[in-house]
Amino acid sequence: MWRSRAVLAAFASLSLTVGGAQAAGAVGAGEVAPAAPAAAAGSRAVGLPPVVSHVPTSEKVVFITIDDGWAHDPGVAQTLVEQRVPASLFLLPGAFSYDAQYFTGLVEQGRSVNVENHTVNHPDLTALDAAGKDAEVCGAGEQLAAAFGREPKLLRPPYGAVNDDVRLAAKACGVKALITWTHDFTTWGETPATPQLNAGDIVLLHFTPTLGADLKRALDAAKAAGLKPAALMPHLKSAGLVK
Repeated sequence: MWRSRAVLAAFASLSLTVGGAQAAGAVGAGEVAPAAPAAAAGSRAVGLPPVVSHVPTSEKVVFITIDDGWAHDPGVAQTLVEQRVPASLFLLPGAFSYDAQYFTGLVEQGRSVNVENHTVNHPDLTALDAAGKDAEVCGAGEQLAAAFGREPKLLRPPYGAVNDDVRLAAKACGVKALITWTHDFTTWGETPATPQLNAGDIVLLHFTPTLGADLKRALDAAKAAGLKPAALMPHLKSAGLVK
């Protein structure tokens, strides 16, 4: 199945003009690249899923997203469930597979907690050929659908690395939007400065040993700005970014 999708993607890419919707590559040990332009508005490619780093909205909301899935802190799950925090979890299959119940419990008990695609092996997708992109994106989507009973529709490209070939491969795998971020609240070595959050911002966190503290900083920053965490997909639809 994925081989045929890869061939189609490679063929289509021959006529694709690469647009301006690109996020920078990795910087340092963590995903701290600058966010991609919202909705990839400057791209000349037509019909490809948008790249979204910020959701245009008049509502006082912010979006919590958490990547990878390696650290399974019960306290974090308790916070998400008891405080009814909507969150998008961009999981790696290998990171959730050894304790899938941790995440299935979050989805079942949480308020608007959804599992989304972060590829199989966390590569820079821009460095792969069409077959490699397809194996990473479609392969992860299939594993997540099997584990959680829902096909993910959002993709977080590792390191925020995106070009139109990546968007084309994502579309072939059923992805509706590629989600980067506005602010990274992850502690990479030392606690980063806490930014001022604005309505529609996308907060990036990771399932690391510091997630409990990082999540608290993000929720406190949202509260200080008069914002509430909200489910991402409904607001992407309201903004006309996905159908």
